Amino acid sequence: MEVIRSEQPEWLTNSYLAYDEEGGTGVLIDANGQTAELLAKADALGVSVTHLLLTHEHWDHIVDASFVASDRGLVVTAHPDVAAAVEVPVEPIADGEVLRAGALEIEAIATPGHSDAHLAFLINGSELFSGDALFAGTVGGTMLPGKTGLGEMKSAIMDRLMILPGETTVHPGHSGPTTIAAELEGNPFVRLWDDRDEPGEEPCEVTGFGDATLLLWAPDYDGTNKALVAFEDGTVGIVGGSMVSREEA
Repeated sequence: MEVIRSEQPEWLTNSYLAYDEEGGTGVLIDANGQTAELLAKADALGVSVTHLLLTHEHWDHIVDASFVASDRGLVVTAHPDVAAAVEVPVEPIADGEVLRAGALEIEAIATPGHSDAHLAFLINGSELFSGDALFAGTVGGTMLPGKTGLGEMKSAIMDRLMILPGETTVHPGHSGPTTIAAELEGNPFVRLWDDRDEPGEEPCEVTGFGDATLLLWAPDYDGTNKALVAFEDGTVGIVGGSMVSREEA
């Protein structure tokens, strides 16, 4: 199995071509506006692309999904709630279900938190396409509209993804690849959630939400920061660092 990544330079959103062999069968994962580049590579390799898998419904992951699916006659496969966001029929796939395309065996893994309709796709047991749940060194946000919350995000990552074999390659929705082993060792959110590191206690203010306690301040995939924050009402969430005003900053 081979994987080719295409990154949209402005949003750093990835689309992928995964295929079993040259002259064989492949699928696209997410549609970042540059899927034509991947399809051209598939054509050059003699790969027949059959499906477009969508990890979730956010616009930067589906921007050209309807066009490419119609143009190439691809089967769009996603969580059923993604159907409202695209203009072509969606073949729903549920947690634990398996799709086969050529020699590719694709398992859907429910990973809500960033979006209620979020799925990761594990191909041939070794290549994980994690969308906006897990990145190299960080995780997805949980506090903007459409998100379903920290509890689901933490469970998705710790109970569903971190239990995969350490050698599993992770292909995130943004930026470059990593492995499960690397994230177990060094991801600040994972380290906090499995009690290897202690939460912070710094007061802060979160734009649009008010006063909070900064539990974790960590690098994000785009060179900025991401924060885990707790509010006085007991709500805990993950937000972009640009939303956080720190007294020590």
